[in-house]
Amino acid sequence: MRPDVVRRVLDAELIAARERRGGEAPRVLDVGGGSGVFAVPLAVAGCAVTVVEPSPNALATLHRRAHEAGVSERITAVQGDSDALGDLVAPESADLVLAHGLLEVVDDPAVTLAALAGTVAPGGALSVLVANRYATVLQRAISGRLVDARRLLDHETGVLGLSGEPLLRRFDTEGLRALLAATGLTVELLQGQSVVSDLVSGAALDTSPAAVEALAELERLAAETPPLRDIATRLHAIARH
Repeated sequence: MRPDVVRRVLDAELIAARERRGGEAPRVLDVGGGSGVFAVPLAVAGCAVTVVEPSPNALATLHRRAHEAGVSERITAVQGDSDALGDLVAPESADLVLAHGLLEVVDDPAVTLAALAGTVAPGGALSVLVANRYATVLQRAISGRLVDARRLLDHETGVLGLSGEPLLRRFDTEGLRALLAATGLTVELLQGQSVVSDLVSGAALDTSPAAVEALAELERLAAETPPLRDIATRLHAIARH
């Protein structure tokens, strides 16, 4: 199994939330949660999860996956956009709010973050996971797509500017930190996800059980160490009021 520094941080948040709630199930809000990539495992772990997602097809897949995992009663699915979050979710109602892969596609990230922040319960946290602009530049260059790499580097929000591109923007560490700070949130952690783990072949990990542990430790350290953090595939932030 590849190391996942994001899940490690979220697990710690959920332990703290359960303690705050006297052993009751942590309340998780997953905005733009799609088909339940995060929601279903969190429900399996005992969380009460609300997913806000605009796509009916994604919600149908979520319902199927939740049923197959036996956690349908722990997941509440709400069809809607992040723009209407205030009408869909009670304020200060979630111990952990997930915005994973969301800020790249919304019309106004600052407005979305303000709405997300309003749903975080006292003591809770907002978890943001975004595509890293500079990692994408390197990936395009390594694959020989040099024109694309230059376009991504030149564009102020890290997009190709071509029709059909699904992302409206990508982020770098300082831009993400500033965006979160502008909403009044305090950035408690800013780390990379998949700094080195995606570069290591499966064959290298199969040679020794110790290799998996060594990779996990290397990934953990690299995730928080600039400049390695700054070229991770994705950037992950934990922020609070």
